[in-house]
Amino acid sequence: VQLQASGGGLVQTGGSLRLSCAASGRTFSSYNMGWFRQAPGKEREFVAAISRSISTTYYADSVKGRFTISRDNAKNTVYLQMNSLKPEDTAVYYCAADWAARLTTRVYEYDYWGQGTQVTVSS
Repeated sequence: VQLQASGGGLVQTGGSLRLSCAASGRTFSSYNMGWFRQAPGKEREFVAAISRSISTTYYADSVKGRFTISRDNAKNTVYLQMNSLKPEDTAVYYCAADWAARLTTRVYEYDYWGQGTQVTVSS
């Protein structure tokens, strides 16, 4: 599967953005999907994940209550709605796909990655 992330940009503190990740191929609904981010000089970290059945979602503590992950299997797309953005949310955001049966938050367990989209939150 190939992934294309979009929707990043520059926003002020407290603003909102919605990231999208479009997947190619007919097996999108077979993958668990995740969003991760990487700030300069830091390791890539988990943000949110959603199961293939849409029944389960996970969030990092730092984004709970502010970010919402969703997916539309008919459109082969996963979304990340980001509200109440903070300067510490500034990073390159990546979407990823995982073939495994169990939803995971571990970076190294995801099989396919998009190219990333920059999110910058100004103070």
